[in-house]
Amino acid sequence: MSDFVAALPMYDWPEMRSEVDAQWARLRDAFRQKGIDAPQTIARFNADLRPVEGGIRDAAGKVIAPDPATLPPGELDFHGLWLHPALLFAQTCWGPMETGLSEHVQVIGQPSYDAFEGGQGELYSSAIVMRAGEAPSIGSPADGSPLIPLDILRGKHFTFNSLDSMSGIVGLTRDLEALGESLEIFSERSESGGHRASIVAIAEGRADIAAIDCLSLALAQRFEPAAEAVAVVGWTRRRKGLPFITARSTPEKIVVALREAVAALA
Repeated sequence: MSDFVAALPMYDWPEMRSEVDAQWARLRDAFRQKGIDAPQTIARFNADLRPVEGGIRDAAGKVIAPDPATLPPGELDFHGLWLHPALLFAQTCWGPMETGLSEHVQVIGQPSYDAFEGGQGELYSSAIVMRAGEAPSIGSPADGSPLIPLDILRGKHFTFNSLDSMSGIVGLTRDLEALGESLEIFSERSESGGHRASIVAIAEGRADIAAIDCLSLALAQRFEPAAEAVAVVGWTRRRKGLPFITARSTPEKIVVALREAVAALA
């Protein structure tokens, strides 16, 4: 059994489990060909993570995350995963990276978003969505520039997946600031807990506006019936998509091999 931990939690919707497992199988086999003892399967729950007695600590010995064994076994604490000392490979968001996670991990690479409207190579943008029929639908700008419909957004209830999400709130905040505006443009703001939940909230009339990264929107259009009730009315600027990471303690030789394997699969 491998001593490492791996996970691909960011787009691991229930309907996507087989596709995510297949993605990991390709990565795992490529890593093993490089001599890396990659785990057979990915972690999906706290119970899948190795216990860390006394909690997860940084290089100075400060506890930065609880022992996974003390957390609800049927849930997954993202920060506990990302900060786990045995982390070989996972995907995160640049929001958490900018707020301290980058000090504890190493970036391995970036996936391609070429297959999705709003994506180009390692860059992606978020679709600004609201209920269908309330504003004209619009395609993604070819040059990746932001398209922020201020008149449409003003006075609306904005919902977002989490406060540290680049795609759900941070990117939009920066685009608004570039236009001399802020989140105060909205009459109300609420945290939904996930991009899918934001789409459902809009479809059900519990919110008006959300920023949904282009890949999550594509998944919703495949699997979430509520997506039929929303339309794209704007786009955020293209930014780097979700990075692949490994623990800060992963040896340099393994980091180099991981990067080579990911690049070869791109």
